[in-house]
Amino acid sequence: MEIIVITQPTFISNEAAIIQQLLSLGVARVHIRKPNMCIESCRQLIKDIPACFHAKLSLHDNFALTREFEIGGIHLNHRNPTIPKGFKGIISKSCHSFQEVIENKETHNYLFLSPIFNSISKQGYLSAFTHESLTLAHKQQIIETNVYALGGVTLKNIHKLYNYGFGGAAILGDIWEKVGTTDFEKHVIKLVTH
Repeated sequence: MEIIVITQPTFISNEAAIIQQLLSLGVARVHIRKPNMCIESCRQLIKDIPACFHAKLSLHDNFALTREFEIGGIHLNHRNPTIPKGFKGIISKSCHSFQEVIENKETHNYLFLSPIFNSISKQGYLSAFTHESLTLAHKQQIIETNVYALGGVTLKNIHKLYNYGFGGAAILGDIWEKVGTTDFEKHVIKLVTH
């Protein structure tokens, strides 16, 4: 099961180094999601990440930088719903219902389905799915390896995702709460090797 990490919406100290560390420890991709970030700030963040990791980045905004830095992926959203002309990399999108997954599975490399569990980073953003509905969606092949669980995924509940057929997990809150702690590296390793 692959692990994708989504950045916090605001900048944090040493973020480029943390992103590099995450990818070095086995995180499959890092999504740079900073909805209010200007293109110059995004450019500087990417410049500070070694070029060998650029293919494992996905941008949620400032798609023009994909060519400049050979960024490997983009994530479509309501702010940026269109694939840039000529883009040949990985395309992902967030979905909030099984119907959205059905409608987008064939046109995207992978999808996030959320919230699977109660969100850590968004207070009041509660799980939208039951054990029964997720089990049925897997049986109906709605949830397959190109669908990743998002929302409240932690070391304590990640094992449940296997039963639902997810190909991976997209994590935000659980990772960024551990940044700066002594067990950060160990925590990331446990997530990617669970």
